[in-house]
Amino acid sequence: MRTRSWAAALLALLWCLLLSARVSAAAPVAVTAVDSVGIPVTDLERSVRFYSEVLQFRKVAETEIAGDRWEHLYGVFGLRLRVARMQLGRESIELMQVLAPRGRPLPPDTHSNDRWFQHVAIIVSDMSRAYARLREYRVEHASSGPQRLPDWNPNAGGIEAFYFRDPDGNHLEVLQFPPGKGEPRWQQRDGQLFLGIDHTAIVVADTDASLAFYRDRLGLRVAGSSENYGTEQEHLNNVFGARLRITALRAASGPGVELLEYLAPRTGRPIPVDSDASDRWFWQIRMLDQEPAALEPALRSDRRTIVSGGTIDVEPVLGYSRGLLVRDPDGHASLLTRAREN
Repeated sequence: MRTRSWAAALLALLWCLLLSARVSAAAPVAVTAVDSVGIPVTDLERSVRFYSEVLQFRKVAETEIAGDRWEHLYGVFGLRLRVARMQLGRESIELMQVLAPRGRPLPPDTHSNDRWFQHVAIIVSDMSRAYARLREYRVEHASSGPQRLPDWNPNAGGIEAFYFRDPDGNHLEVLQFPPGKGEPRWQQRDGQLFLGIDHTAIVVADTDASLAFYRDRLGLRVAGSSENYGTEQEHLNNVFGARLRITALRAASGPGVELLEYLAPRTGRPIPVDSDASDRWFWQIRMLDQEPAALEPALRSDRRTIVSGGTIDVEPVLGYSRGLLVRDPDGHASLLTRAREN
């Protein structure tokens, strides 16, 4: 009787261990932070001037990379790349000029609902002053003008926003939060006009499919959601009839990742399936993880996800020593790297 009791207890313990192992294997290995957003440019000096003089970013590093390991990381043969890291407040972008090979240009008729669309949202302390400054520097409008989102929208009401383009046609946004919205630090202005980056936004075809990637695979958490429509949203996005399902995602630190699903109109064009890092629409979100290789098996099970030839060790000239470049279900790129090394 005692033998059967011990056997039953042992079987119960083994079953609990098996269930624990299954839960552990299924749980996502969360990225620890969003480090930066990589923006493709064609003339690095011109772009550094624009971001520093107009938007008050500060250049903190500049590097040129080439060689076999970088080719395997980015999946581009013969790659030679110049990168300037620019900082605003706590956040950073990386301006990326591909010297070789020559990639395809950004389509001149790009619209905000095309699925290669991506922007960064720069927080400002005073929208009127920010818009006047952008007009002074003759930036190209992507919105008809600054828009104040209506109060009937509980999550977005009172936010002021404006889309414009940098010298290469990349979309950018300036955004001002009203009291009570956004992070508290965006209300602590200290006399600065441009404060930092709240998020990068990407257009997706299916929010649920994107959540399966960013939330379930990478471990970002959902921080909020909204459905935006009306004349203000149309004029902000410059898309007639725009109705968007917006989902905000965040890691433990760094800018958020905002999913923009156009419920209407559903005429946005997909990212070309043969896109690579030399193409001018190939932005990337750099995320930090203790060990990118730990994410690789789960990501490899997703068709067309991994761009790199596996997790690649590189010289830490860009602040990381190991990386893995992956695509989400729509083709947007994320570079998963070890925690930043100085």
